[in-house]
Amino acid sequence: MKRGLIRIVLPLVLVAAAGAGAAMATTAGAGAMATVKTVMNGTFGVVLVDGSGRTLYRYTPDRKGKSVCTGQCLAYWPPLVVKATAKPVAGAGVKASLLGTIKAGHGMRQVTYGGYPLYHFKSDSKAGEFEGQGVDGSWYVVNANGALVKTKPSTGGGGSGGGGGGGGTWG
Repeated sequence: MKRGLIRIVLPLVLVAAAGAGAAMATTAGAGAMATVKTVMNGTFGVVLVDGSGRTLYRYTPDRKGKSVCTGQCLAYWPPLVVKATAKPVAGAGVKASLLGTIKAGHGMRQVTYGGYPLYHFKSDSKAGEFEGQGVDGSWYVVNANGALVKTKPSTGGGGSGGGGGGGGTWG
């Protein structure tokens, strides 16, 4: 009887422990330190990415110091966050003076660039993907100056500035 119970309970305990460990690793990894750096992209020029090379986006309805992406929006557009006691790190090509944070949920702070909140796109599963570019006419990659890049930059790099944009169905 004891042996049969162990055969049933032990796998359940191991699965629960693995799940708890994965949850803790996700929490610790998702914000212990956030690095923002730049990469050169053949289509958009020099753009911001996180420390893993994943593309960072801005949401045009956001305002300096204020994210309006809430609820279901956050399921598709997870914010780049750091723990409340941490600061984002300026990597290669990033102006440290433009990096900052705003209050986010669960004891975290959302990383900003030029005062505007930064996000990932759920469908960008690895470095070098730009699936979120132009979604709903409201989500765009960001250049090293903090401006939105809506179109291919002219020769000479950089990117077209901009802001504005309409509302959307994500927020």
